[in-house]
Amino acid sequence: MSGAVWRASRAAVKRRRVQTVVIGLVVFCSTATVLLALAVISAARAPFDDAFEAERGSHVTALFDPAKASAEQLAATAHRPGVEAAAGPFDQAVVTIPADWVGRPPGPLALVGRPDPASAPVDRVELLAGRWAAAPGEVVINNPGGGAASRFVGTPLTTSTGVKLTVVGFATDMSQSSGGWVTPEQAAALHPTARQMLYRFTDAATEQQLTTSLANATEGLPGDAVESGLSYLVLKQAFSAGADAYLPLMTVFGVLGLVVAALIVGNVVSGAVISGYRHIGVLKSIGFTPRQVVTVYLTMVSVPAVVGTVLGTAAGWVAAGPILQTAFSGISTGTAVIEPAGWLPVATLVSVPLLVALAALVPASRAHRLSAAQAISAGSAPRAGRGLKVQRWLSGTRLPRAVSLGLGQPFARPARTALTMAAIVLGVVTVTVTTGVSSTLAKSMAAPDRGTHIDVQTSAFSENKVTPRLTPEQAEAMLRAVPGAERVSVRGLVRLGIVGQPQLVFANFYGGDDMVDHRRLDVVKGRSATGPNEIEAGPAFLAQHGVKLGDRLTLVLDGRQTTVTLVGEEVEGNANAISSNAATAAQLTSDPHVVEYDVRLAAGADAAAYQKAVTAADPSLSPSIVTPGSAGPVVAINTFSTTFSVLLSVVAALGVFNTLLLTIRERRRDLGMLKSIGMTPRQVVAMTITSVAWQGVVSGMIGIPLGILAHRLIVENVRIIDFPESTIDVWGAPLLAGLALAGVAIAVLGALVPARSAARLPIAEVLHNE
Repeated sequence: MSGAVWRASRAAVKRRRVQTVVIGLVVFCSTATVLLALAVISAARAPFDDAFEAERGSHVTALFDPAKASAEQLAATAHRPGVEAAAGPFDQAVVTIPADWVGRPPGPLALVGRPDPASAPVDRVELLAGRWAAAPGEVVINNPGGGAASRFVGTPLTTSTGVKLTVVGFATDMSQSSGGWVTPEQAAALHPTARQMLYRFTDAATEQQLTTSLANATEGLPGDAVESGLSYLVLKQAFSAGADAYLPLMTVFGVLGLVVAALIVGNVVSGAVISGYRHIGVLKSIGFTPRQVVTVYLTMVSVPAVVGTVLGTAAGWVAAGPILQTAFSGISTGTAVIEPAGWLPVATLVSVPLLVALAALVPASRAHRLSAAQAISAGSAPRAGRGLKVQRWLSGTRLPRAVSLGLGQPFARPARTALTMAAIVLGVVTVTVTTGVSSTLAKSMAAPDRGTHIDVQTSAFSENKVTPRLTPEQAEAMLRAVPGAERVSVRGLVRLGIVGQPQLVFANFYGGDDMVDHRRLDVVKGRSATGPNEIEAGPAFLAQHGVKLGDRLTLVLDGRQTTVTLVGEEVEGNANAISSNAATAAQLTSDPHVVEYDVRLAAGADAAAYQKAVTAADPSLSPSIVTPGSAGPVVAINTFSTTFSVLLSVVAALGVFNTLLLTIRERRRDLGMLKSIGMTPRQVVAMTITSVAWQGVVSGMIGIPLGILAHRLIVENVRIIDFPESTIDVWGAPLLAGLALAGVAIAVLGALVPARSAARLPIAEVLHNE
């Protein structure tokens, strides 16, 4: 009989082509959405862990004062209880590179004296290009972004003290244990200021365990011998910080996609069973068992569901690459391979059709319970009884008859109406979330003014450098003197160290007319760093370096030190970057190392003429007109949220479309009679659209508050951006009024085609068939 079941299922699929296409599209959109969400989640976790374990990464990279802990004492800590493995001690020296080098700004460079670590028990650094340092005068540079900079192998470097080094290789490690490596002999000659130990502990799951394990390992050493300890958990958080910005959004849309798919599939199967009672009776009367009848309906749903799942998985997998590339852009990935888990497509291909089958099982079970006589009788008899009280009450109102009939129609099938409204509600939630996220990002990243800006970049990082004609001071004076300039600000960029922190950070120093330019980030907590020895940074920096507003840090550059106070938290920012002012920069260096100027033009000034004049004055300067808008994660988040909003809104509209098709099929007799007594095609369209329009209104009233709540949960959990309350509260009256129409729009969009189909039904054909 299995062959008969398959033939009946295949016939049902062909007979219900529209419903088959609806199910396939719903499952396709939902599968693609869910797979994208899972891809980002898995890529934010698995790659770091896999690469970290593959190279035996350091749970804690500790720096010790060599005057307070000898090499023999540090070597003995490797055998303390709780220490799984250790490497070191290695001498660490900090040198200063006074000029641009291999595409990097001048500043300090931490070098560790270490033999080839390929077989080391901890932190097996991976060589990307060239070879390991084998003799004094050779250096291997840490290239944490991955990718081999082979063209720079052989580049000579000279430190501020005159020591000459040659770059013989580039390497990377997940522990980020150093900015570069030299031989132990070379490190000793550089007058090391610290000794490094790399530890792996048996208990390393939490920061508390790491703190306890390090304390046990260093027990017996002088209390102030440990200068700093970098936890791998901090590095892991920084690694996934960019992807974490997408997780709340992707999770919400992924869950919405699955729920919408389940609701619509359940609705489709329920309607198919109800409208196919006669077909069920015929199947049972010719010998199909109840289980075989249920199998027919489950197969009818499973065929398009499997096709939609396969296509949705393929589309989601293809789209995952660009999304992950954007999510992880600008971070130190080391040896980690940024790709989603390989088991995700398999899991999706199995789980989504299974979910669809489960959603279809409950309505399909109706076909199991009906006897052949009951099914044929129910399929032949006109529908009556349910919703009559509401319809009679509406008929007594002054509403046009087409409107009153449309308003009462959904009450005849309350369960189907509830499922359809639930799908519309979720569509409204999606639109509300997308609108809220886009509005929040637009407000938080809005330009400080509406004037025209010219961004003038220097040749500091250009591989094909043009020798500047003007000094930074002369260039600034020229930019002010060119007709049309109203204000000029200056940005200098250097890399500097923080006492007690093993990693170097980028420092943006702003000067000129004022502290604000089109690239400067807003301060959302505290205040801007306008005074000397003040800095500001983004939430990612605060989290990675374990600092808070009011903390004092000591900056180190070219042998100079200055203590600064963290006075402001920016709306976002790099985990390894801070911002300050020219007065603070003067405490550390006499070279501002200007990389960019921001010129605000006066109203009515000719921007193109200004560009030409700047290029003519100094060809090393690259002026460009600033285009309003955001970049990086902001654009990506907007793109993703808009894409998913469109997908899920279309899915919700398809649910309405399917519901109305079923309703029209059931009410062919009623429609024929109404048209035979004078109802015009326009009135039929009005009746059909009215039947779902009020559902859209009610769905909007329910969905908008849920969407506002989901929006707040998302923006409050985006870790790399700290949104102030003023940017979260975007719900003005005009916006809410527009969102109130979202449910109606989704409902009407799904109703247009079925409404026109109902209006074109031939009266004679309908009544003859009945």
